[in-house]
Amino acid sequence: MSRSGPRTAVRTARTARTVGLLAGDVGHPLLAACSEILQAGGHRVVAAGEPADVLLLKARTPQALEHARQVEAAGTPVLNSAASTAFCQDRVAMAQLAVEAGLPFAATSGPVRLADLAVERPSVVKSRYSRRGDLVARVGGADDVRRLAETWGEEPVVVQDLAPAGGWDHKIWVVAGRLFAQLRHSELAAGPPRPPRPLAVEALPVGYRDLALTVGEVFGLDVYGVDVLDVGGRPLIVDVNAFPGIRGQAGAPEALAALALAAAEGRHTPRVVAVGAAV
Repeated sequence: MSRSGPRTAVRTARTARTVGLLAGDVGHPLLAACSEILQAGGHRVVAAGEPADVLLLKARTPQALEHARQVEAAGTPVLNSAASTAFCQDRVAMAQLAVEAGLPFAATSGPVRLADLAVERPSVVKSRYSRRGDLVARVGGADDVRRLAETWGEEPVVVQDLAPAGGWDHKIWVVAGRLFAQLRHSELAAGPPRPPRPLAVEALPVGYRDLALTVGEVFGLDVYGVDVLDVGGRPLIVDVNAFPGIRGQAGAPEALAALALAAAEGRHTPRVVAVGAAV
């Protein structure tokens, strides 16, 4: 339960609903606040595995995805869908689909085993499969690759050019079409880390709002995050995340609770990526 004070309850005029949570940490601030709102409105929040009218899928393990697929097959809506969640774990598939859709996505090469990687200019190396504790690192040459290979030598990775973006990322989160934003100091930037900066959605550069909404359509996501760099005044997407944490964003728990109820009541059908799930 959130201790940040009372929140607005989300009520339904017809019947109470049951919302299931499938997450590595059901006490995550976003989920805890969302649960508080739902419960205050007379709804139930249960752990995955119990009967529910809708399942919120924040976990991304193979076991969680398989459970979500079974839930969907039984007729229960899942947010985000299992197919879309799995697809966004594969950074190779992500880059290919983004390019096919005409999105300004960072040029991505690979996959290649990290120990076999040769880089000729400053680059960003990422695990092919996005997961908790995956590899995301800046490399400047062979010495950096050898250092990483001591721990990650067998890791399948992709490579993106290091974009000149001034060290700050535009973090844009979307919940059922509602946007939230923040400027975050890049983990790849030189120098000590800096705290994130608040960013009003209205202050996003021109075109970023429409770009973020298009990402949801392309990748079949209802709850997601988009990492965008400003490169010479033009946006460059470097990552898409299914069901991110969205910490400290006023209104995000309420938006998530409202989306969960809309899906539970049949007023919203979860999106599904238009291509097969990642391998």
